[in-house]
Amino acid sequence: MPALPLADHAMPGRATVPREQCVLLKLGEIVLKGRNRQQFERLLHDNIRRAVRDLGIPLQLWQRDGVIVLTVAPAAKRGGGIPREMPPGQVPAAIHDGTAADRRTPDGQGTPGQPADGAPADGAPADGAASGAPDGMAAAAAVDLIAERMSAVMGIARVCRAVRVAKDPDAAIAAAVDLMAGRQGSFAVRSRRRDKRFPVTSAQLVRFIGTRIQQEYGYPVNLSKPDTTVFVEVDQSEVFVFTEGKPGQGGLPVGMSGRGIVLMSGGIDSPVAAYRMMRRGLRCTYLHFSGMPLTGPESVYKAYGLVRELDRFQSGSRLFVVAFGKAQQRLASSGAGRLQIMAQRRLMLKTGEAMARRHRATALITGDSLGQVSSQTLTNITAMDDAVALPILRPLIGLDKTEIMAEARRIRTLGISELPDQDCCSLLTPRQVETRARIEDLRRIEARLDADDLAEELAAAAQEHTPQRH
Repeated sequence: MPALPLADHAMPGRATVPREQCVLLKLGEIVLKGRNRQQFERLLHDNIRRAVRDLGIPLQLWQRDGVIVLTVAPAAKRGGGIPREMPPGQVPAAIHDGTAADRRTPDGQGTPGQPADGAPADGAPADGAASGAPDGMAAAAAVDLIAERMSAVMGIARVCRAVRVAKDPDAAIAAAVDLMAGRQGSFAVRSRRRDKRFPVTSAQLVRFIGTRIQQEYGYPVNLSKPDTTVFVEVDQSEVFVFTEGKPGQGGLPVGMSGRGIVLMSGGIDSPVAAYRMMRRGLRCTYLHFSGMPLTGPESVYKAYGLVRELDRFQSGSRLFVVAFGKAQQRLASSGAGRLQIMAQRRLMLKTGEAMARRHRATALITGDSLGQVSSQTLTNITAMDDAVALPILRPLIGLDKTEIMAEARRIRTLGISELPDQDCCSLLTPRQVETRARIEDLRRIEARLDADDLAEELAAAAQEHTPQRH
């Protein structure tokens, strides 16, 4: 298998050893796929490139069996790939971590053994390989930012900020010693050889590295609960060295499961529902219903902020806003009474179905949780399913509010959701809300309004907003 090109960087106080900083992406559920696994991997490659496209960093990608290797392309190593948004002198926090990767395989794109984006083959040196420390520092800053972006890409189980060195015991030992500089507390070393022809066994490599680290820094060894773990992976053509780090999102690559329309309120639940469906490979388009012209635009601002925050998980998100106030008035004047909320929800679903036809989506997604509010009783959920032919996905159906809020906090949408606004669902609310709505009664209300035609009109009038990545 051809080696990746290595760049030379000097180690202070030691002989120069060829090395290059990179990002290792450990795959999770994807490795369980069968004959169609390459489809998942190719889509993940596309999503990886999309996630860093706005940074202006040329990216090289290699697919292995269970792991993806990312490096900065040679143009960036010469100084042309510093992210536009990075202030001078600022280096993002490094991400360290790792677990052992599986054996290397061809990437499934083009000639076997070639990098996925056409990087040099068979050990060819990268342009500017001996360019010196300043370019190495620039490449390190770019790799750190790539690692940060990868932590939000669906389909990746682990993000490992690594150093890639020549397939030589001395190079691996030197890189491991350098990684431990400035650490505190105890350490352990874990080694794995995917290439059993390597002249040093895993146990010997662990012992050599551990001895050198102790000689250099005097750190104590703790094999059960170390403060820092050094991982060394011997591959077919090089060695990867890295320390602890950051979990990925897991799940499946966005887009693998199709497209869905998320009914996005400004509340806590629907952003979490969208996140969960993206994690299962669904690309989400967002549909928000505002109370305009009966309310101000505050709920639209919240929906925009939520979609902007969620966009880091899929990139290229689209938000459509429907002015729903006058439709609500029509429902109220038609005598909906206690069924007002249910009639509104059904009309929203019909509008979502009309949007789905326009955007080739095959499901609707809501943040319903069984029994949380009056419209989410089992009887009322059944009545809402009757409104449309598309499946309605409810990933939060069995969660309580505390669990939903905890996940919203983790994905950074809770703060936006808690901002004050006037939700359209709070308009024209009857004193008593029906908890056991009859489908026949709801259909009679909709017949008075020609609800299907009204839904088409609302979908046609929806305004699109494209949140920009922050």
